[in-house]
Amino acid sequence: MDQVNSSVVSEFVLLGLSTSRELQFFFFVFFFVLYVVIVLGNLLIIITVNSDARLHSPMYFLLGNLSFVDICQASFATPKMITDFLSEHKIVSFNGCMAQIFFIHLFTGAEMVLLVSMAYDRYVAICKPLHYVVIMSQRTCNILVMIPWAVGLVHTLNQLSFTVNLPFCGPNVVDSFFCDLPRVTKLACLDSYNIEILIVINSGILSLSTFLLLVSSYIVILVTVWFKSSAAMAKAFSTLAAHITVVILFFGPCVFIYMWPFSTYPVDKVLAIFYTVFTPILNPIIYTLRNKDMKVAMSRIVAHYLRPKKVSEMPIVVRHSFY
Repeated sequence: MDQVNSSVVSEFVLLGLSTSRELQFFFFVFFFVLYVVIVLGNLLIIITVNSDARLHSPMYFLLGNLSFVDICQASFATPKMITDFLSEHKIVSFNGCMAQIFFIHLFTGAEMVLLVSMAYDRYVAICKPLHYVVIMSQRTCNILVMIPWAVGLVHTLNQLSFTVNLPFCGPNVVDSFFCDLPRVTKLACLDSYNIEILIVINSGILSLSTFLLLVSSYIVILVTVWFKSSAAMAKAFSTLAAHITVVILFFGPCVFIYMWPFSTYPVDKVLAIFYTVFTPILNPIIYTLRNKDMKVAMSRIVAHYLRPKKVSEMPIVVRHSFY
């Protein structure tokens, strides 16, 4: 890192989403509210899953971890993007830029594999219900959570290993709201073709393979349910259709951006909004608000902390008199 910092470029200029002052103020309010909702919504899920004994099951354990990843994913660049809407000069240091690349690929890589872990949990619950308790033991759940973080870490270290050593000696303007890997590598003072191939091999194949694996698991689940009961098929399809929608919104931009990084388009930074901001707020809606048990548990928690205490629940103060 110190060796790279000796090059000409020590900071990068982010163009953001818009140069219009009116739009920037609107974006500031919009994304600020969105970010607060993301953090509070996902925190509520984590608190609910941990505090309600009825939700101490593999499915909700994985859901709580997904909410934690969503908070991390929404926080690596969104707070800076929000403050940049009020700033005329949107600058990020070289080290800060590399940190953004590190965290975005760590969190997105972890979320991709975690979604596969959640699909595996649903597959076992529907296709092997009699063996569910044995297969989805606490040890298995821990492994299903550790694997995504391990894959995300290996994935992002591979990306960073060749990015941090690139010579940056010319333009330093990134046409995005954060240091997106395809756009940053194009600023290097060398032919970026080999780097783009590495991006396709690393990010593109990871995105596409996990997406296809998820879609395949959904198909297997639907076929299994269809053979068991046609009535249950309609309910399962309704639930999985919402899940597939979130998966497409998350994986679609990733596949589009990283499977073909040779050309960058203005729409790329709009697509990046989907997997950095919109997906973390859609996950609580799809996986939580459509779930009856989670809604009941959340209602109990909110009622417990917000309802006024009865007189019988108030602490009794005993006064001692000495005569």
